[in-house]
Amino acid sequence: MNLEMQKFKADFFKALAHPLRIRILEILADGEKSVNEIQTLAGSEGSAVSQQLTILRSKNIVTGTKDGNRVIYSLRDPQIIDLLQVAKQIFNNHLVDAITMLDRFSDD
Repeated sequence: MNLEMQKFKADFFKALAHPLRIRILEILADGEKSVNEIQTLAGSEGSAVSQQLTILRSKNIVTGTKDGNRVIYSLRDPQIIDLLQVAKQIFNNHLVDAITMLDRFSDD
């Protein structure tokens, strides 16, 4: 069971391991969006957004619902928003540590 959980976590984090995928999740954290809306908000080409959405969808991180001739995407689990927030806090902690270290070197 432990190995299965570790594999799930590794696959999950692999699916997040792309800047555009993270940006898409941040956009979807504000609510469901169509591909065109995601593309506009991400400032990226439609084909790149569609490719990354396909990966996120295959890993069950986002869901897509048909609405006429378009697909509306949303986060499958709202806790992904919490995960992104924790990642941002970890980044900020590392940044604070780096600034503190630089300050120490500049005092010498």
